[in-house]
Amino acid sequence: MSVLSAEKTLQDWNLRPSSFQGFIGQEQEIKNLKIFITAAKKRQDPLDHVLLHGPPGLGKTTLAHLIAIELESTFKATSAPILTKTGDLAALLTGLSPRDVLFIDEIHRLPVTIEEMLYAAMEDRKIDIMLGQGPHAKSMQLPLPPFTLIGATTRCGMLSGPLRDRFGILLPLSYYHSQELALILLRACEKLALDIEQEALLEIATRSRGTPRIALRLLKRVRDFADVSHSFPITKNLAQYTLGEMGISQEGLDPLDQRYLHVLQNVLNRGPAGIDTLSSLLNETKETLEDVVEPYLLQQGFIQKTPRGRIVVRDFQLQNNKTL
Repeated sequence: MSVLSAEKTLQDWNLRPSSFQGFIGQEQEIKNLKIFITAAKKRQDPLDHVLLHGPPGLGKTTLAHLIAIELESTFKATSAPILTKTGDLAALLTGLSPRDVLFIDEIHRLPVTIEEMLYAAMEDRKIDIMLGQGPHAKSMQLPLPPFTLIGATTRCGMLSGPLRDRFGILLPLSYYHSQELALILLRACEKLALDIEQEALLEIATRSRGTPRIALRLLKRVRDFADVSHSFPITKNLAQYTLGEMGISQEGLDPLDQRYLHVLQNVLNRGPAGIDTLSSLLNETKETLEDVVEPYLLQQGFIQKTPRGRIVVRDFQLQNNKTL
């Protein structure tokens, strides 16, 4: 049966694997992680602090969860933008139990004062806090239990050298191959009892920018079209039609990617152009362009960054795109 009942909720799409065995892709990184974790458990030591870095949607949060599972540790998560005061971090750290895993997403966005507090916590397992104010203020040193910090970032270059150097394990995550994405989609469909042809899975996978999060999102949209049209099993033709209606090109370029390339190639005469100019013309934030759009365009060879700005190095042909 391919059509899911209306009683299914969004939790159906919590399709993260529950072990390293179920994690597809990033094979060398997973292999290394298993060795590091096994060695730490054998010595009965906490795992060294881990930094996961790479473009959005490649599985950094999922890997952090799996590390905690493999360590048989409690997983506690937060995000750098919400840690605005040193007291916020102090409360988190002093609330840890031995061998807990603390996950900080977007760690490159930590304020300087909080980052500096992390130095001693990561290296010496202690923090200094101030009691009182003014001339009567006193410094108190609090010991911390052994713990593992896992940081995730899309912009590793924005981390300060002192913070980056305190991570014992640095794991760069790379874009996925289409076959890997197709396997991820197949497992998702099995969990959802979704009837789909192999060619349709490959069609979605090849247009997913090498990113599992995007692949699963596109699968949901193809399922929507199939539900409305009562078209099961889902075929390659239906997948192509759905993705075409969404403005996703055969190379996985979404409408924003295509607008970016169109502006750089045709409006700015192939560049060079600065990120501020592109941000203004596209009415998008610099962070969106640098973190979401440009990594894939660079990887696919469409653009290049030079000291003078971005330039086009691979011609882009604007398609008849309804959503552009």
